[in-house]
Order: sequence, then C-alpha cells, then structure tokens
Amino acid sequence: MAKPTFKSYSQGQVVLFPASLDEKLPADSPARLVSQMVDGLDISSVIDTYKGGGSSAYHPRMMLKVVIFGYLNNIYSCRKIENALNDRVSFMWLSGNQTPDHNTINRFRSSHLKEAIHEIFTQVVMMLVDMGYLSLDLVYVDGTKIESRANRYTFVWRKSVEKYKAKLEEKIRKILELVEEGIAGDNLPEDEPPTPINSEELKRRVAQLNRENRTKEETKAIKTLEDKHLSKLQEYEKHLETMGDRNSYSKTDPAATFMRMKEDHMKNGQLKPAHNVQIATENQFYTHYDFFSNPTDTLTLIPFLSGFKSRYDQFPAKNVADAGYGSEENYEFMEKNHIEAFVKYNYFHKEQKRAFKNNAFHPQNLYYNKAQDYYVCPMGQHMEKTGNTTRKSASGYQSHLSVYQAKNCTGCPLRSLCHSAKGNRQIEVNHNLNRHKETARQKLTSEEGLMHRSRRPIEPESVFGQSKSNKGYNRFRHFDDKEPQKVMMDFALFALAFNMLKLHRKSKHIGQNPSQSQKMDAVLCFLFVFLRKMEKIAKIETFVNENQMPAA
Repeated sequence: MAKPTFKSYSQGQVVLFPASLDEKLPADSPARLVSQMVDGLDISSVIDTYKGGGSSAYHPRMMLKVVIFGYLNNIYSCRKIENALNDRVSFMWLSGNQTPDHNTINRFRSSHLKEAIHEIFTQVVMMLVDMGYLSLDLVYVDGTKIESRANRYTFVWRKSVEKYKAKLEEKIRKILELVEEGIAGDNLPEDEPPTPINSEELKRRVAQLNRENRTKEETKAIKTLEDKHLSKLQEYEKHLETMGDRNSYSKTDPAATFMRMKEDHMKNGQLKPAHNVQIATENQFYTHYDFFSNPTDTLTLIPFLSGFKSRYDQFPAKNVADAGYGSEENYEFMEKNHIEAFVKYNYFHKEQKRAFKNNAFHPQNLYYNKAQDYYVCPMGQHMEKTGNTTRKSASGYQSHLSVYQAKNCTGCPLRSLCHSAKGNRQIEVNHNLNRHKETARQKLTSEEGLMHRSRRPIEPESVFGQSKSNKGYNRFRHFDDKEPQKVMMDFALFALAFNMLKLHRKSKHIGQNPSQSQKMDAVLCFLFVFLRKMEKIAKIETFVNENQMPAA
C-alpha cells in the first residue's frame, strides 16, 4: 500500500509578493462586465446629490458597481453586501478593497440613487441598443403584482372610512344644532341635504361658540366636539387624502394598495398590500417599467406607453400584450400614435371555438347590413336601429353604442333560445370597438401575429418567472409615504442588474454576437408556429376520418 501524501497547508503563510485580486478574478466573471458598463455611464446626476465639506466620501461609481453586483447575485440586503465586501473576491475587486459599512450603502441607495437610477437604467438600455441586442421598436407588455413590505393586516378601506365619517358628521351636526340653537343647519330647506363638515369648518364654529351661561349638557357636548370628534374627523380626512383615488391603502406603507394575489397562503382570496408592476421586455431584457395603484391592467397601458415615450422620446412601433389590455380606449390610443397593436381582446380565444361560431343567436354572429344599418335575427326579422347610448369607463373614456331592436318577437318559436327579455329583443353594438377587434383579429392570426403570440410567453412571462423564482425578488423591502419612489428605485436597480446578467450570459454563450442569438430565437419561434399548425392539421384530418360517411 502506497502512503498517501498531501499538499502543504498553512493559513498563516506570508508571501513575498502578495497576489493581485485581478489574478484571482476569472476573465469571464460578470463583475468585469459590471465594472466596464458602469465606467461608461454618465453619473453626474448622482454626483450632484453630494454636498461639499466634511470628510471624503466613497466614490459613487464604486458604490454603484457594488450595489448593482449585489443585486446581480441576489443580494438585496445592505448588511449582506457589507459582508460580501469582506469575504468575496469579486466584491473586493470591484470596490478596490474598500469596505463601506451597511449604513453607507443604504444611504447611497436610498438618498443618492432615488432619482438618478432611472436615468442610469435608460443609459444601460441605450447601450444594449448600440450593441444590437435591442431595437426599442417592439415591446412585450405585461404586469404582475409584487407584495409590499407592509403588514398584511394594516388595511384602511375607502367605504369604511366614508361610512364612519358620514356617521360622525351626523353626530357633529346634532351637537351643533343643540349648542347653536338650530343655526348649524345654515337655514337650508328641509329637502336639501346638509353640507359636509370638515375639520377646519368645525374648528371655526367651535371657536365662535359662546361658552358662558351654558347648561351642563351643552358644556359636555362642546368638550366632546373638541376632544373627541374633531380629532376623529381629522383622522378620517387624512385617510381619504392619503388614499387619493384608490379604494384602500396600508397604514405601514401608504403607497401600497390592497390587491388579490396569486400567492394566497390563507387559501381564501385574501387581499394583500402590493404594487401593480408593469414592464416592457424585448429579447428578455427589461426596457421599461412603471408602478400603478389600480389592480387591473386595462387602465395602465396608456400611461405606461406614455412613460416609454418620455424615457426614449419615441413610441414603440409594435406592441404585444394579452387580453387584459384590449379595450376600445387602448386601441384608439395605439391607432392614434401609429403603434401596431398585436393585443388580444376578451373572447379572442372563445370566439374561435366551434360552439361560439355555431351560436347563431350571439350578437357577433348576426348578419349585419352595413349600408342600411340593420341586423337580421335567426328568424329573418330585421332589427332596426332605435337610438344611441354611451358608456363611460373608470378613466372617463366615453364609448358610443348603437341600439337595435326587433319589431315583433311575439310567437317566435326560437324566442326561448334567442333571449329572455319580456319585450322584443334588443342589442347594443359598439361599431368602433368591433372595427378594432377585426383589425386585431387579422393581425393576431397572421404569420407575424402567430410568431408574436408564441414569443409572448417566453418574453415577459419568463422574465417574471426568473425575477420571482430564480432571483427571489417577490416582495419589496422599502416603505413609502404616498408615491412609491423608494420601491421604484429598488426595482430599477434590480432591472438594471437583471439586464447586465442577461447580457453577460448572452455574450458568453454566443461569443459577443447578438445577431446570432436573435436569429436563433426567430428560428425557434417559427418552428413553434409550424408545429402548432401541423398539430391543428392533424386534428382536422382525424376529425374528418372519424366522421366520414361509409361508402354505399
């Protein structure tokens, strides 16, 4: 048996020529890419946030490299970044062996980057455009809800505040009628509702009260107004002011709104404080982001695309999105700004099914005579136009609808299948929306539309999956008062680091050739579309063979 030998091992060994950190760092380390890209950024907006005097500060370029590299490695805590600066070679190399503590890192992130980080993100995206990875002509838009750091049970609801505020105003009004001998009603007629009372008005009226020669009951009522009702009224007013046009907010994070989340740990549809994050991606890079307080996606598209234009001074040429964005207002906006809309609408998939197409009673399947403006019901009766009506959306957009009604449905054998109204059948049709739907249907079923539809699940959906699952970014770590500034700063840092990591991986595998990556993606997408078509053809052939009549 040979005797085993081991290499010499001495932790306290002293070397004559200390090793350089650059020698320890691999040539293809993402830290080198982060350093190279940050060195090419204009960070004058960050430098302008520093005040002169006092001791020298750590260089903002070094701090930016360290923070971005921390987010790139799923390290979002300032204390963990501080530890990494002391025991990880890549962090030591980026910082030049400088070791800012966690307070310094947090101060830099929260104070110096809060406004400037969005401009820095734009610079990085423009770098990717120059490299050929992005074009900014095509965006895949989608949204997700990310939970706030706030406590889940610190909710304030608009309906509750308004209900209790109205009850409190009624109590105050009765007390004022008692102590002012009926003057509080302002001599309004009995059929007119009393005017609301705010805290300033209550202060003024309480100050004008004559406190002399008051009964014990009136003195107690005045004291109740000053000590109890006034402060409660101010609290309700503050709640409504903080809420703005939202329906709820969290006491510990006023910028967060309660929304229904997919991650339901209670399994009861519980609402949680969260932010509706909208993103635009291209080639799986973040190109734009924004935060919204309303939980649905329909009302976010117009301000989101307007923000895209403010950032890059142009609208995207093409927009791909799911049915959550398919409204008349959004279609009108995209048509007006010459954005080619590959955006689904409600019932896009349902209307392609056989059951929907064979339903002769559905308004969309009724015959329409455009020249004479009438519909024909399944029994052949004309449904003439009887008037117009309007609908107003939550954003204030007005839709114009035409009303059509059949002349006589009495005794019709198909009435029970056609409608359940007492009188004649009546339908409301939005011709402008139908026009947009037809345009969207043609685009979505074209070769290019099929390609975009197949790419959409691997664009924003995969970016969200990587962000939440692989990167662990599924809950925010900052509080805000009214506007989500710190939360947006944190997400911008994350999106910036995500793009740099994506660039490192693409350049590493493709060999600094973005066109090859894009060609490969295009080949895969067209292959996917081809396979889907072949699958549909096979299903049709199987159906025909199964239902073929036997020969006589």
